[in-house]
Amino acid sequence: MSLIPDRSSIPVVAPTPTPFTGKDKPDYDLLAGNIEKWMATGLSGFVVGSYGGEEFHLSGKEKIRCVEVVSQAHKGNRFVIAGIDTPSPTAALSQAEEYARAGADMIRVRIPDIPGDKSDRGVVEYFDQVVSMSPLPVIVIHQPKQAMSVNATPEEMLAVTSMDNVYAYIMSLNFRWECRVPSFIHESTQLWTCNGTLLLPGAMIGADGACLFFANWAPDICRRIICLVKEGHYSEARDIQSKITHADFIGMDKGVAALKSGLNMLGYETTVPRRPTRSLNSDEESELREAFETAGIL
Repeated sequence: MSLIPDRSSIPVVAPTPTPFTGKDKPDYDLLAGNIEKWMATGLSGFVVGSYGGEEFHLSGKEKIRCVEVVSQAHKGNRFVIAGIDTPSPTAALSQAEEYARAGADMIRVRIPDIPGDKSDRGVVEYFDQVVSMSPLPVIVIHQPKQAMSVNATPEEMLAVTSMDNVYAYIMSLNFRWECRVPSFIHESTQLWTCNGTLLLPGAMIGADGACLFFANWAPDICRRIICLVKEGHYSEARDIQSKITHADFIGMDKGVAALKSGLNMLGYETTVPRRPTRSLNSDEESELREAFETAGIL
């Protein structure tokens, strides 16, 4: 039994990192142990097969096995979101069916970059097929390859988020664009912010939740910032935000290497990135530790 959050809640989820053995194979036992440790935090759910889990370093079979392991480890007390990144609706649906059999509760689908005239409704047609036929609720993520690019029009966002099986929309780093989104996404679809540094501004434009790797480190801090904004305690929210920004910057700059290094500091066993991604050096680890201390994480 899963625990998909009520739409009135404030879900905070994170891309779950994949530990590896000394032979560079996924360590599923360590993965299960990490899930048990996260169960003692305020993390709402786990995003498997995404950037933080080194999705482009994992095979299809490895991703499915990770979903199975995480689904079994949370014992029905959290939920699993499986990541899908393909411009083919047929391939996306095939993956959705596999992830559903593996125990996923929702799928997170990237808005594809469809070449051609944006007026041809390519994005809408893509999601119309995926959403209507998906065995699981869909979370839409806007994550263009270029940070300031846009892969959908406002009208397409309204059409997509109006679909019955869409649960949430995760904004991109293009905040100038995303400031317009609350005016276009359907009221039934939650707005989630995507980044530790954007917790405060994301909440200010109406974010109801968050999907970000910083939540692996400190999910309760993430939710606290959003709640404070919703309650109108902006000064307190800004104070907490200022303390976590350095740690989040290191994470965004160093990626999975920083994510895993930070988690290892906190007592998780996430090992090192899969080759060829390098680990942090000692100076980088020291900087991250200091940033954690400033943020109140250590």
